[in-house]
Order: sequence, then structure tokens, then C-alpha cells
Amino acid sequence: MALAIILNAGANILIKMGMIRVNQGHNTDSMLRQMVGQPFLYIGVLSFGLALVFYSLVLKTMHLSVAYPVMVSLGLIIVTLASYFFLNESIRWIQIIGFGLIIVGVWLVAK
Repeated sequence: MALAIILNAGANILIKMGMIRVNQGHNTDSMLRQMVGQPFLYIGVLSFGLALVFYSLVLKTMHLSVAYPVMVSLGLIIVTLASYFFLNESIRWIQIIGFGLIIVGVWLVAK
């Protein structure tokens, strides 16, 4: 499960990093041409694919009602922290409180 969560979160971060490097053009063609040249996007898509493989293996042995909330919740925390450290996004106090509630919720769901 940990590998699926990390790969999924990493994919989101990589795709964001790739899209930061794409200038918002006046038309879709211009943006698509720029996107084709962004290695972060390719690595992000590959990471999503690998996350799907590992998450599928998790679902063979874990209830979906447990696996999905754990994957999404922990992924949210990883993405938010990585966005803070690597993309200079801010984290508000209300988000930190929310993370605490998410951690408690994941613990309750996983019991």
C-alpha cells in the first residue's frame, strides 16, 4: 500500500512540475506541443501507471472501503507537504488541523 500511495502522490507532484514549465498559450495546440517536451509529465504518467499496479495488488487482499480512504487521505498529506517544500505552496493552520483529523480518521477506518 505504501508504494501505491507514494507513486500516486509522486505522479501528481511530477505532473504539476511539468505543467509549471508549460506556458499558457493562446491555443491548445501550443500547449500540447510544449507538454510533449516535458519529461516530468512522462515520468508522472508512468508513476500513475505503477501506482495503479500496486494499488490493484492491494485490493486483492484489502477491503476497498479501507484501502481507498487510506490511499486518498495519506496521498493528500504527502502531496500537500511536497507542494510546500518543493513548489513553495503555503500551508494554512486550518490545513494542519485537517491533517490531524485525517490521521485520526484513517486510524479509525483501518481498525
